[in-house]
Formats: sequence, structure tokens, C-alpha cells
Amino acid sequence: MHQPYYKDLLTQETDSPWVRLHGTKDYLDMVQILEKYPAIHQTFNVVPSLIEQIEDYNRGSVKDKFLELSYKNASELTGTEKKFILDKFFSIDVKNCIAVHPRYYELYFKKQEGSDFSPQDYLDLQLWFNLAWIDPSFRSGVPELKNIVNKGRFFSEEEKRIVLDKQLLILKETIPGYRKMADSGQIEITVSPYYHPILPLLYDIKLGKEANLRTVLPHAAFKYPADAREQIEMAVEFYKKLFGAAPCGMWPSEESVCEHILDFFIQAGLNWIVADEAILFKSLKLKKRNTGLLYQPHTLKRKNGSLNIVFRDRNLSDLIGFVYHKWEAKDAVAHFLKHLENIDHAFGHKDTLVTIAMDGENAWEYYSNDGHDFLNELYTRICEAKFLKAVTVKESLELFPAQRNIPRLAAGSWIYGEFGKWIGSPSKNRAWEYLAQARAELQKLMDAG
Repeated sequence: MHQPYYKDLLTQETDSPWVRLHGTKDYLDMVQILEKYPAIHQTFNVVPSLIEQIEDYNRGSVKDKFLELSYKNASELTGTEKKFILDKFFSIDVKNCIAVHPRYYELYFKKQEGSDFSPQDYLDLQLWFNLAWIDPSFRSGVPELKNIVNKGRFFSEEEKRIVLDKQLLILKETIPGYRKMADSGQIEITVSPYYHPILPLLYDIKLGKEANLRTVLPHAAFKYPADAREQIEMAVEFYKKLFGAAPCGMWPSEESVCEHILDFFIQAGLNWIVADEAILFKSLKLKKRNTGLLYQPHTLKRKNGSLNIVFRDRNLSDLIGFVYHKWEAKDAVAHFLKHLENIDHAFGHKDTLVTIAMDGENAWEYYSNDGHDFLNELYTRICEAKFLKAVTVKESLELFPAQRNIPRLAAGSWIYGEFGKWIGSPSKNRAWEYLAQARAELQKLMDAG
């Protein structure tokens, strides 16, 4: 679960509403659904800077233009504000999140046609934009929201306030909801580096070339190992304050890893990290995919200690993340379970660890019913399967400790096993050069005391 840090620290304003909107659509319901399936144990990762921003909303200490314009009486909107709402309040998947609500879809076409909006149209748009971002489980399970959904159109200002107030209440329940499920032992909560940096590039920008020799590096050097270490240590301390115990695992941002930062994980007291399968095969210098090595944990034994690492099955993870939303839920789950059954047969029914790791919030708006049909079917089938058990990474490592050591971990991320998403193009390299200049100026101030 992750979002960039949107808040301007000088103005306390956020230029994007995605923490609030994903917060009401993708975080709390993802753990609550598991209450129906006690046999499903699952690992959830949280990014500290995301949780910090959720807490900002809970304290009312952030200014959100989208929220302020949602609360504003539709009859009092200025021309500039109306244009902002028309431009921004259809920012959600059209097929699965707009078209399923007749009034919202009607307003969508009205905007496409360039027709004038009445005050009632603006009021209904204010409400539907926020209501569509609320998870279906809350829209059907909270009586006030269910009544508003059933009404569908011609809303009052009071009904709009109900939606917005419920949205903020869901945010307030998110962290306690995760604590509750963690205390029950059904979920393991892990953490990412505090502000979600690409740690290897923070350590030394030259590692971009280690991951891909063809990478064009910025002209300015950028090398701040202490910053990479601090991002890890800050995250661990934040986690301790939030959950009352140290985390066992860490999801390096974008599963970006390299040999140079392993000591930072070890010294922070972490037990395991996760990376993409491409990193495993690059580390072992294998040209072909080897599932015998993929479907087990590994250790990273170093002179200062050791660390466990699991590698995600890219194919199965990406089927959920990018493919199955186009399928009927039962067909998608049957296809997924068949893959797992084939793995079980291929390994002679021996214990194997298949790691599914994916973004927690980005996939579901492309699924019908925000993914609930798929997830309910998936969890039901996993519970019924005799050959399969859903466990947290911590549970798996306790049951079946890693037996193989990786002598040197290759540099790369879960995006093609390299860092091209963040470095190499002229615009990205220019951004690194600006960052290097700013960081150097900061260092001068720090050195001056």
C-alpha cells in the first residue's frame, strides 16, 4: 500500500487527492474482507509516508482542494471552481466506476458533449465523484451510503456532507483495522523505506549501470549511502511507534535492491525482504527461468549478519495485477488455481513457496465491483484447495527456513530487473541533476551546523 508524498510542507496543501480516495477504496476493505476467510493469512506492506498522510487527514492538518471544493455548496461555486470540478471529478475508471452508476455516467456524457451544468448537476457530480471512490463494501454496508446510492440523483447538500464525512471516517478506521488483524495473527504487516525512495540509486546513482550497462547516467554524481540507511531506519522506528513492535519484513520501494544496501537491512534488525524473480536469476547468473530456485526462500549471509529474501513469481503476480480484470471472476480464479495446481504436481507435492507480490491499490478499480468478486472467489477456492495454504512470509520462514545462500545480490527492481523507470532518459537525468544540486546545498548547511 503506497502513495507518493503529496503534501507541500510550506503550505500544508496536497495537490492530489489520491491518499484520501484510495484510502476509502483500497486499504481498510482489503483487510476486512479477510474476516470472512480466517484460513487466509496474508502479508500487507505499508509505506510510512502514506500512513503519515492518512494521519494528516485524521487530524485535519492537510488542505485538500478536491475535498474543499467537494464540501462547498454547489450554488456558490465560482467559474474557476466549476472548471476545476469538470476537469478533475471524472478521474476514475470509466467502465467499472462511472458507467455502473447511471447518474454519474449521464454527467460524464454531458461533460463530453460540452453541455452546460446546472447547480444540481454540479452537486450530483461532487457527490458521485467521492461516492464512486468509496469501496462497494461500504456503499452497500453503511445504511446511509446505501440509501444515497439507491436514490441515485438530485441530491441535497446534506446528503453530500454525509458521503464526505463517511469518507473521512473510513480513513480514521484504517490503521486500527490493520492493528486488529495483525493482533489476530491473520496478517503480517511489513514496511517500506520511509519516503519510498529507490534505495540503490540513493546509495549511488552509478548502480543504474550495474543493473543495465546501457543506462545513460546523469552528468552530476549522486551518492548518499547515509540517506539510504536513514530511510530504512526511519521506517523501522515509525513502524515500532505505530504497531508497538519491530517489523520482520521490508518491501524495498519498487522491489529495488542491490548488494550495497544489505547491511542496512541487517543492522535495522529486519529478517526478510522481497524482490522480483529477475533479481534472483541475475544474481545467480542464470539465463533461463528456474522455478526450483524461485519457489523457495534464500538467505543473504554476510559478515555482519544474514537476511532472508523471497522472490515473487512475476507471471502469477502480474496476471492479477494487469490481466485478470478483463476476465470473468470465476474464469480468472480457475486459471490461477490451475497454475498453482500444476506447480504442486511439478514438484511432486513437496512443500514449495509461491510468492505473489503486487501493488495493493492500483489494480482494483479496473476490476468489476472493485475486485470483490474476484477476491471472494479466489479466497473461497484457496480455502477449499487441499494442496494449498495461504501463509504470511514470516509463517513460511518459520515452517521452512531458507536453505540456499545467494553470494551476491544483483542490482535492479521489479520493472524489468533494472532502473529504467527512474533514470536514463534526458528528463529523468535532468531531474537527478537538480536533485544532486539541491542535496549538495543541503549538505553545506548541515556541515556548517
